[in-house]
Amino acid sequence: MAELLGRDSDRLVNADTVQGEQEMANFATAFNASHQLVGDPNARLTLEVGTDQWPFPIPLVKNASGWQFDTILCLARGGMRPGDILSRIFDKPLAIMSTSSYRAEAGTVQGHLDLARYITTPRGEIAGRVLLVDDLADSGHTLSAVVKMLRENYPAITELRTAVIWTKGVSSFTPDYSVETLPSNPWIHQPFEGYDSLTPEKLLQKWKV
Repeated sequence: MAELLGRDSDRLVNADTVQGEQEMANFATAFNASHQLVGDPNARLTLEVGTDQWPFPIPLVKNASGWQFDTILCLARGGMRPGDILSRIFDKPLAIMSTSSYRAEAGTVQGHLDLARYITTPRGEIAGRVLLVDDLADSGHTLSAVVKMLRENYPAITELRTAVIWTKGVSSFTPDYSVETLPSNPWIHQPFEGYDSLTPEKLLQKWKV
């Protein structure tokens, strides 16, 4: 991992060593069960792992698009993990914008979309060429609304492009960059979903001696 992602790659490792070891073991089991490289060998390849063909969230790129960006703007919460990784790899400042839409039925039914009034950025007002990052384009409603808001309210942004891990076939929005396009509308099981039902009390009980 250090050779692939650099000296800060240790920050991507789960601080919970027991859980981290289990996650690595699960990944190794899935990798041994099935893995393949898919895509254009002359451009970008994606490593698919396991029988459910989970795409490793960092694609292998042979030829870059040539586009250079000044800032990465991630949408919290889903875009924070890929945004943080890309910020480290490309050594670009990471800005954060909070959004919320999954509320009903334990987060499985999309409700009213809330967009933060302000963007958190380490370098004053966000400006220049911005890469907007989220985990997926689901219905496309969130990305469409955010892009519209940024273009209308942040004239200092000279160019805006979007990047996600997954794009669903039902999405009304087409990102500029996507690791995988899904023809249907599956529910994507994220590796961190277990934390949604974890409370401080449950955590204390789990590690109670």
